[in-house]
Amino acid sequence: MADAESFLKDLPKVDLHCHLLGTVRPMTFGELARREGLALPDDPERIFADINSRPPDPELYRSTRIPMAQGRSDDEPETSYSLFQASNWVREALRGPDDLTRIVYEALEDAHTLSGTRHVEFSIDVPPPRIAALGFTSMVEAYAEGIRLAERDFGITARMLAAIDRSGTGEEALEWIRTVVDHPHEYLVGIGLDNLENSGPPERFADAYRLAGEAGLRRTAHTSEHVPAAVNAVTCLDVLGCERLDHGYFVLEDDAVVARMRDEQVAFTVVSTTSRRSWRPWRRASIRAMIDAGLNVFPASDDPGMFPTTLLNEYRILHEQVGVGLEQLAAMALAGVEASWLPEEQKDVLRADLRRVELP
Repeated sequence: MADAESFLKDLPKVDLHCHLLGTVRPMTFGELARREGLALPDDPERIFADINSRPPDPELYRSTRIPMAQGRSDDEPETSYSLFQASNWVREALRGPDDLTRIVYEALEDAHTLSGTRHVEFSIDVPPPRIAALGFTSMVEAYAEGIRLAERDFGITARMLAAIDRSGTGEEALEWIRTVVDHPHEYLVGIGLDNLENSGPPERFADAYRLAGEAGLRRTAHTSEHVPAAVNAVTCLDVLGCERLDHGYFVLEDDAVVARMRDEQVAFTVVSTTSRRSWRPWRRASIRAMIDAGLNVFPASDDPGMFPTTLLNEYRILHEQVGVGLEQLAAMALAGVEASWLPEEQKDVLRADLRRVELP
């Protein structure tokens, strides 16, 4: 496996589905949480080690085409902390611009060092009150400074997406995106739709997506990840105007939708690892089925600091556990480049670098 491992490490990769809060290192969270005196139920590093989100009502998933485990998995900790709870604690630990710059820089350093990642598109959330008090422009510029420093030190590039929390209202989403549109920044290039799919159907956010599209922002959304149906993926394309989709495993529930996604070669960012540990075998089987159906899928890291995983590990899982060959993984890396929101001249550099990588 040494040759395959070197190939995967050297492969020029892009990560197009990554949540900034989910990249934070356990040690960084521990340091910031202690500095802020957060009242936590356990040591910060222990909390990160025990992140394990419980799935929604298992009755929803008894008849899915790809069977889903109904019980606990062997690797679940005795005490579990949800991904969302951990993310909220990270928000509470952030104080000012230096913290924002730091977590971006560390995320990109880890992507470069651990995975050989060349480009990252990460999501930023509506800020908590203390960060919001900085002002939107100052907040985004603090994030951008982390990108610039990483570009200088590692040659990696990055862009930001403004994430809509689907558990909120359409009006709240519209206000957030109006703020984004009114304060353009060269590194903030798109929007996404996050949080549990069960809590907010995509059509609720049509006005926010329409505004983003009119302003020239690129659009993606989490879909067909928690709701066991393909309809939300169709809505994301036809109503929200999404140019690529995150997750999408439940498109497999509808053959007509699968055929459309294959014919249009809709880009899907897929992630084999999830904080719902019992769902990991189902995720990997679903990705295998999506590949077999001819869908345009490529790996992403999602919340690498909290699962934990890396983009390289996601490629490794596809090769070793899902049975994807190295040549097909190289094609996936190229598909990621094509689906990225980099300027064409920067895509050309990655395309050329991909052509130079030789199969073992």
